[in-house]
Amino acid sequence: MTQHDCMKSPFSKLPLSDKMFKKFSQFIYSNLGIHLTPTKKVMLQARLTRRLRNLNLSSFEEYYEYVTSDEGLKNEMPNMVNAVTTNKTDFFRESKHFKYLTDIILPEFYEYEKNRKFKIWSAACSTGAEPYTMAMLLKEFALNNAGFRFAILSTDISTEVLNIAKNGIYQYEMAQNIPNAFRKKYLLKTKDIVKHPYIRIVPELKQLIKFKQLNLMDEYYPVVTDIDVIFCRNVFIYFDRQTQERVIRRLCSHLRPGGYLFIGHSETMRIQNPPFTCVSSTIFRK
Repeated sequence: MTQHDCMKSPFSKLPLSDKMFKKFSQFIYSNLGIHLTPTKKVMLQARLTRRLRNLNLSSFEEYYEYVTSDEGLKNEMPNMVNAVTTNKTDFFRESKHFKYLTDIILPEFYEYEKNRKFKIWSAACSTGAEPYTMAMLLKEFALNNAGFRFAILSTDISTEVLNIAKNGIYQYEMAQNIPNAFRKKYLLKTKDIVKHPYIRIVPELKQLIKFKQLNLMDEYYPVVTDIDVIFCRNVFIYFDRQTQERVIRRLCSHLRPGGYLFIGHSETMRIQNPPFTCVSSTIFRK
């Protein structure tokens, strides 16, 4: 045995058997709605190995017994969610959606219903780029249209990404898609951008968003039922058709008549007798 072999982590080659992968997959599907195909086995093994290391457990069997116990569901389940969920996001991602929001939805709302508050929900906000993009656009609209009021709800299943979103601190590269005028107005950057390449959302913008943990698989969403626009993008690609339909109908129940649902550009609405009309690619109206 070489010195290098002695220095290897005892967790580095923990085997995840097909049997255990199936058990974890069923548990994740039941609780998170995420459908893991066998091609995701290596990914799951790598991510859960980190949790075994943190808990000083020696096998996936031990970890499964713990995470499915009453104590594990309370204390470890949030960590497992953070480990298995993928969170990719950018400011002004899929920009055509934001153009539709500002060019079509907001002027229509202001013309006919400006006496009430405009409500928008980022239903899978990840690290916060989507709701902060909303906040910039709605704030600008309010500055140019007297009396316009709005509320932004931002939710995600992962407490880890919600904490990042609440802090509002990002790598400098993430600001590249933000218009220059918005960068100057809504971002603070470190003085030494080389040593500390970060940008920070200004407090004024952060205060406009309510962040909340929410699992879209829950039977009940503690959310008002008169929302004007819901963004739930790049989430349905992880769900099977049955789960998609359940979640879409629940989301629909929180939209006011005439409200809009946005899904990701790579997603399709697979639902029988949908409660929506398609008004543009990946944009639906109740």
